[in-house]
Amino acid sequence: MSGTSAIPLPSVRPEGRPFDPPDAFHRLRAEEPLRKVSLPDGSALWLVSRDRDVRRVLVDRRFGTARTPDLLRPAGPDLEARRVGNLLRLDPPEHTRVRRLLVDAFTPSRIRGMRADLERTVSDALDALERMRPPVDLVAHFTLPVPSLAICALLGVPYADREGFQRRTTTLLDFARPTEQVAAAAAEAHAYMADLVARERKRPGDGLLGSLVREHADTLTDAELIGLANHLLEAGHETVAAMLSLGTFLLLHEPEAADRLRDTEDPTSIADAMEELLRYLSVIPYGLPRTALTDVVIGDHTIAAGDHIVVSLASANRDEAVHDRPDRFDPDRRPTPHLAFGHGTHHCLGAQLARMQLGIAIPALLRRFPTLSCAVPPERVRLRASSAVYGVAELPVTW
Repeated sequence: MSGTSAIPLPSVRPEGRPFDPPDAFHRLRAEEPLRKVSLPDGSALWLVSRDRDVRRVLVDRRFGTARTPDLLRPAGPDLEARRVGNLLRLDPPEHTRVRRLLVDAFTPSRIRGMRADLERTVSDALDALERMRPPVDLVAHFTLPVPSLAICALLGVPYADREGFQRRTTTLLDFARPTEQVAAAAAEAHAYMADLVARERKRPGDGLLGSLVREHADTLTDAELIGLANHLLEAGHETVAAMLSLGTFLLLHEPEAADRLRDTEDPTSIADAMEELLRYLSVIPYGLPRTALTDVVIGDHTIAAGDHIVVSLASANRDEAVHDRPDRFDPDRRPTPHLAFGHGTHHCLGAQLARMQLGIAIPALLRRFPTLSCAVPPERVRLRASSAVYGVAELPVTW
């Protein structure tokens, strides 16, 4: 990659402002919306920071993920085994073929049909929380169990196995973990799901994994089933857990917004507030890096075939050209299209399920515990700053 020298990839959030992306993005959006950046190992790639350019890259099939190395974890293990079946690592037509097999499980009517079960899950978790003596870690006892139960029920994964897959996912997403730990977690995840797939092959259950075995036994290989199920399991609980915990942490800083959510039963008001949380927090700061399959011109720059490019979803969601006063959290904001779930081919398949979980869990938590507050000073809340999914590692609360 020739031309202008690269600057470090913006990664450090401003001190005392855990909900804001790096300040560098203000200048980049205004002056250098397409910029070469460097990674810790010295490799370089293009960074896209404006909403319109991010959307363009995400729908442009001249950029692919299938042949892109794991750039954000340059010392990581070989990913070939984990690419198989992983929707994020597939390009059309393979991506289209695999994703099509899942569409029926995520239709609006199927998601609506899960609402009663999700409400029971949230209510049971709140009952258990209420029986505890504060302070309590909200992550361990609410924001992680709720989406874990939901994705286990959807896939047909035993909830009793949650400790293992939660631990492995945390390791796999943490860029600061040593290579050996990441490789071990990847191997464990593969072995776990291989055993589960083998059991489903013999006796398919009622979950999505069993359905895939029954309906597509001859078209999906074991490797594809393992990769697909691991991807859905990891993404299905980790991102929602991050939004629940970070969203709650934010609302503890915004008592007026919390009160409005606590007091309203209006579905539209709740939905609008959840969209604002998704936009404002952007728990997935960067999209998966892509590789130019041919020369692509964006603005005044040519992205040469073979060059790598990454989009900042967090920066795009704070773009002044799209969102009025974007650095202000406003739960009454009239929703504007955001990129928290990505865009284009890899738009999150479970977006509606995630929205439903947020809209049920956060208001219910605030109503059950009207005096909910942080049990430690906010600056002592431990954040997952080195993870691909930004969030709160622990959230001690009292009431």
